[in-house]
Amino acid sequence: MTQLQFTLAPDPTDEAREKGRLMFAGPVTFVKGVVAMSGLPPADRLEVCFAGRSNVGKSSLINALTGRKTLARASNTPGRTQEINYFALGESRYMTDLPGYGYAEAPVATVRKWQELLKSYLAGRQTLRRAFVLIDSRHGVKAVDEEILKLLDRSAVTFQCVLTKLDKINRAERDAVVEQVKGALAKHPAAYPEIVVTSSEKGDGIETLRAIIATLE
Repeated sequence: MTQLQFTLAPDPTDEAREKGRLMFAGPVTFVKGVVAMSGLPPADRLEVCFAGRSNVGKSSLINALTGRKTLARASNTPGRTQEINYFALGESRYMTDLPGYGYAEAPVATVRKWQELLKSYLAGRQTLRRAFVLIDSRHGVKAVDEEILKLLDRSAVTFQCVLTKLDKINRAERDAVVEQVKGALAKHPAAYPEIVVTSSEKGDGIETLRAIIATLE
């Protein structure tokens, strides 16, 4: 079997960049928090989801993408952290924020319930076109990340790795973590072969990620 060659995502074309800008400059609204499959909104548009371990910078990235400083935080209040949070990008996309994983302090029953919902969501949402798995560039892929990568493989959901907090490391550290991530992703058949490197603080990679989401078909 030919092994995929993983690369950093290229800069978007002018057309793709503008398509992404327009999509995220338009209305972005919080739709609902979902605790059971029966609560999912109608599958009437393409959908992407964001997953990542706790403190990976997911809320910051979503806010940077949408240009709205408190959008993700507004749906992340206590009591709602175990929900799939739905956002609408105009009428053309749903963007979902999955709760952070890898937090040891959560009750076992709560974690089990969330894991079952996650499995059902990933396996049963036909309009889910891509999962973006966020990896902290200071740490690379860890054992807790492997669990969700394997789940995405089993669910046959294409996922793309997004490195966060690029501004926290130097160039040599970046090169090292990119190589570590490439090696980890090579074991996963559902992995998309382009890695996006981002900094919510500096804006690195935001246009690229917007363009990717806007041009998915």
